[in-house]
Amino acid sequence: MFQIDSLSGILVIGSFVLASLAFCVTLFLFFKQRVLERKLALFFSGKSAKTLENVLTEQLKQTKELDHDIQELFDATEKLRTLSFSGLHKYAVLRFNPFKEVGSNQSFSVALLDGNNSGVVISSLHTREGTRVYAKPVLKGKDAGFPFTEEEKNVILKAAAIQVIAS
Repeated sequence: MFQIDSLSGILVIGSFVLASLAFCVTLFLFFKQRVLERKLALFFSGKSAKTLENVLTEQLKQTKELDHDIQELFDATEKLRTLSFSGLHKYAVLRFNPFKEVGSNQSFSVALLDGNNSGVVISSLHTREGTRVYAKPVLKGKDAGFPFTEEEKNVILKAAAIQVIAS
């Protein structure tokens, strides 16, 4: 009979294990390659490398155009934001009686302010002899050369408290 010494047996078994492992890895890579080939066939269906280059070039061109459009929209938004701060959109009305125990709340103050709390306060004082109307400029919530009455200060504070939506 033919005898295999122990070292040769270990070498044969090791070789068999390595060959089996190599076969399994080869089989795994074969199936992995088939999956990739199917995906590539689907991706390249009806296209050549030249047409893919054209597609990528067109996509890059469209991306640049969209970036330009987005920048224009951003600029327009900034202009609108700036314009919104210059329009009068904060207001408050306060009716009051300047003469205690006589008459009623027929006098009033109206504050009309922009986003920077600048604008005008209009006050009307009603008396038995007539009605007087005063207009005073408001600059960032403060008087601009004409001192405010308490009622005017209150109506300006009330109007200035209105929140402007801006980011």
